[in-house]
Amino acid sequence: MELNCEPLTGGIYVYSSEEHRFGTDAFLLASFAGWRRKDLVTDLGTGCGIIPMIMQRENPPKRVWGVEIQEQGIRQFRLGIEKSGLSEENVTPVLADLKQMWRGAPYEKCDLVTCNPPYKAYNAGIESSLTAQKIARHEILCNIYDVCAAAKKLLKFGGRLCICNRPERLADCIDAMRSSGIEPKRLRFVAKDPESAPWLFLLEGKKGSKPFLQIEPQLHVKTSAGVDNEEIRKLYEPFAREDGK
Repeated sequence: MELNCEPLTGGIYVYSSEEHRFGTDAFLLASFAGWRRKDLVTDLGTGCGIIPMIMQRENPPKRVWGVEIQEQGIRQFRLGIEKSGLSEENVTPVLADLKQMWRGAPYEKCDLVTCNPPYKAYNAGIESSLTAQKIARHEILCNIYDVCAAAKKLLKFGGRLCICNRPERLADCIDAMRSSGIEPKRLRFVAKDPESAPWLFLLEGKKGSKPFLQIEPQLHVKTSAGVDNEEIRKLYEPFAREDGK
C-alpha cells in the first residue's frame, strides 16, 4: 500500500493513502469545533487521524483520542504521530468500534467530540463489495444515531458534539442529536460560491442544553469572481480558539 506523508503547518504530518485520506471538510470541521487548550477531545471515525493532527498545529488540547475501527487507518495515524514527534499520551489512537466504549475511554469526561461521519445512508447489498472507502462514505458499520449515542457517553454535561454532513442529512442529524440528549445549538452551511446551493453543513450540539439554534453566515469556498475565500485559505494555517481556556 502506497502512503503519502502530508505536511501540515507547525511541523505536523499526516499519512494518507487511497483507503484513508482527507479533504477540505476535515479542516472545516476542526476549525468549526474551536477546541481549547484545556479540553479533552475525542474524534470518532478518525481515519488517518487528520482532525486530531490538525489540532496539534497550535494550542493543542490537553488530550485527544482518535477512534477508528479499521486497522490501516490506525497504522497511518501512528505513523503521523511518530513523524511529528508527538506522544501517544497526548494524541491517542484507539482501534475500536465506536458503538462500544473501549477500555480506558474518557466516559463522561470529554469537553468536545468531533466526527466526520459517513455521509451516505445504508444501502442493502453493499457488503458484497466492501472497501475502506465504502465504509468511510456509507453508514455500513455505524450510522449518525450510533455516533450521537457514543458522543452522549463521552461528553460531560455541557460538552459539545461537532459534526459535518451533506444538507440532505440535516434532519437525520438533528433528530439523532436530540435522541441522545444533545441539543443542536449552532449551524453553518458551506457552498462552492455565493451562487451555489450548499454542499456541506457544520453542526454543533451541546449535551443537556436548552433548545436554541443559531444559524451562522454561510461560508463560500470561492467568491463570485472565482477567487479562493480568505477564510478558506486560513484553514490551512495554524488555528485554534484564542482564549485558551
